[in-house]
Amino acid sequence: MPILKAGAAQIDITPERGIQLAGDIGRYRPVEFILDPIYAKALILESNGRKQCFLSCDLACIATKWANKVRRLASEKFGLKPEAVMIHAVQNHAAPSIGHTMVSDECKLIPPELPWLRGGDDRYNSFALERILEAIRLANENLEPAWIGVASGIEGRVAFNRRFVMRNGRVQTHPRAGDPNILYAEGPIDPELGVTCIVAENARVLAMLLYYTCHPTHGYPNRYVTADWPGVWSNGVKEIFGEKCIPLVLNGCCGNIHHMNHLDPNYVDDQNRMGRLLTETTVNIVKRIDNYRNDVVLDFKTTHIKIPLREITPDELEKARQLLNKHPEPLWIDDARTRVDWDWVYAVSLLDLYEQRQRNPEFDYEIQVFRVGDIAFVGLMGEPFVEGQLAIKLQSPTYPTYVVHNCNGSAGYIPTKHAFQRGGYETRTSNWSNLAPEALDVIVNESVKLLREVFRDKVCQQLK
Repeated sequence: MPILKAGAAQIDITPERGIQLAGDIGRYRPVEFILDPIYAKALILESNGRKQCFLSCDLACIATKWANKVRRLASEKFGLKPEAVMIHAVQNHAAPSIGHTMVSDECKLIPPELPWLRGGDDRYNSFALERILEAIRLANENLEPAWIGVASGIEGRVAFNRRFVMRNGRVQTHPRAGDPNILYAEGPIDPELGVTCIVAENARVLAMLLYYTCHPTHGYPNRYVTADWPGVWSNGVKEIFGEKCIPLVLNGCCGNIHHMNHLDPNYVDDQNRMGRLLTETTVNIVKRIDNYRNDVVLDFKTTHIKIPLREITPDELEKARQLLNKHPEPLWIDDARTRVDWDWVYAVSLLDLYEQRQRNPEFDYEIQVFRVGDIAFVGLMGEPFVEGQLAIKLQSPTYPTYVVHNCNGSAGYIPTKHAFQRGGYETRTSNWSNLAPEALDVIVNESVKLLREVFRDKVCQQLK
């Protein structure tokens, strides 16, 4: 009978003053002070000789080549299979990225004296990589017998769809609160709050996997570091379940989900309030877990699919070229030269995307599934819209199924097909919206296939 072991650790990855914060377009955002620290957290599970590693980082994004480097080094140093490492950035907009996410490494349109326009800060990358590997090392050394329990609940008070169909039929992302031109919210939210609780022999809560779906952008566009609502939630859980508990937040597909209620002009949008409500709901959910097991089966599997990059129309291409011919240097919109006109940044990104498409018209997209007993964790690259997550859950052969975005590399926004018809910020062609309109449907179908492979026994039971 397999006996579960678990180990967890967290390491501070707070950047120094002056490091560029990510999660913005064309804005210089050096760190000026620390509101609260950010962390890399690792959880390693072992059963019957198989290990898998969850990594949750309070970062905006991790570029694919750096995610691959983390997984390769985790394999070389600690014997973990690369496909058994899920590295997740919660998409915190008041933290750095690891690597560049706004343009490709080959792009030569960004002046070398303005590296922050590339979407990252090379001074931070090696520091963060070293700390993440240290978290894995400590978690691996801390393995001890453990029991695992899981339950889900509903938290619908703090997350909202941020895209609204206006009276002209077009979509606006983040309209003015209470705007009378709002017709309706374009899509749903996912209110599921999942808690996977891991306890040690002495009933100590060793770690938790905390699952919810919402953009963490309370710190945007300021120049301070904060862990946002995932940090407040984590701190709240530690206060209740013990300082030795390591809470790892896993953020769902929040490409179109935000913490601002645009239908309520008096809504209090505050990360402390949000974290407090998530903590309260977590406590109530944990009380309902009545079956902790240590005979769970661990499994993992990945698949890579080729998704076409967005087609760029001749008109789009010509407009971008004209703009950059007229303004080869950044088009500043403030005297201090800290903000660049979005159209200029989009023109650079579009031409860069065009060159990438000439080199290779397809994107290598990874889907990852972790099995922990009957629990499924689906790791997706980029920022899919929540509709894709809900479709995967509806078709999954097991419950609960937690779909986690921003895993194992960057891929930009992945909207629904009909979202492209209505427009909105997330659909504008760029390196952060670079996949063909059918991408989300393909990702959903392939995710369900992979789930059915990993949970083949459950599929067979359902067919009987």
